[in-house]
Amino acid sequence: MKEGLLIIIAYLIGSIPTALMISRHFFGIDIRDYGSGNMGATNTFRVLGSRFGTFVMVCDILKGMWAVSLFVFLPHYLSNELDRTNLMIGLGLAAVLGHIFPVFAQFKGGKGVATLLGMIIALQPVVAVCCVGVFLVVLYFTRYVSLSSILGAIMLPISVLWIWNEHEVMYRVFALLVAFMVVLTHQKNIGRILRGVESRVPILKHRDRRKNKTGM
Repeated sequence: MKEGLLIIIAYLIGSIPTALMISRHFFGIDIRDYGSGNMGATNTFRVLGSRFGTFVMVCDILKGMWAVSLFVFLPHYLSNELDRTNLMIGLGLAAVLGHIFPVFAQFKGGKGVATLLGMIIALQPVVAVCCVGVFLVVLYFTRYVSLSSILGAIMLPISVLWIWNEHEVMYRVFALLVAFMVVLTHQKNIGRILRGVESRVPILKHRDRRKNKTGM
C-alpha cells in the first residue's frame, strides 16, 4: 500500500514538464512543436540553446534522484539492502515513465535519458560516473547528444554485468532493459546519424572555430 503510493509520487515527480515550462515561460512556445518534437534536454539544447538545455538536463536528472530517494520514507527499507534496491529501481522507473508519458503534459514527454541518469546516480554513483564519462567523451568528439546517450546507456550493462559483476538479479535485468530501451527510443536518431542529417548541439563552438581556422 505505502510502496504503491510512493510509486505514484515518483511518477508525478517524473511528470514535471521542465522543458515545457521553460519554453513557455521564456519563449512563449511549446517546445514539442519544434525540433524533434519531444520534451527532453536534447531537444531543448537544439531549440533553445545550451544554457536552457543544460538547465533542463540538470532538472531532469534531479527528478530521477529525487524519485529514487523516496524509499527513506519507509524505515523497513533502510536496513534491507535487497528490498531497498528493488524499491529504488521501481521508484526510478516510475519517474522515467512519468518523464516519457507526463500526466501534466498530455502524456507527450521526452525520452527519459536524463531522468534515467539521475536514477542511476542515486542507485550506484560509481556506475553513473562510467556512463557519464562515456557520454561526455562521445559528446565532445561528435556533439551528438543522441549518440552520446545511446553509448552511455550501453555502458550501464557493461559496468553492471562485467566490470563490477553485480550479483543482484533485478539490477542486472534493469541494466539490460535500460540499454535496450534507450536504443529503441533513439531509432530515428540512429537513422539520421547514418544519413548524416542528425542535428548537433550548439556547444564547443569555439573548438570548431579554431579547427576551421587551422584548416584554412
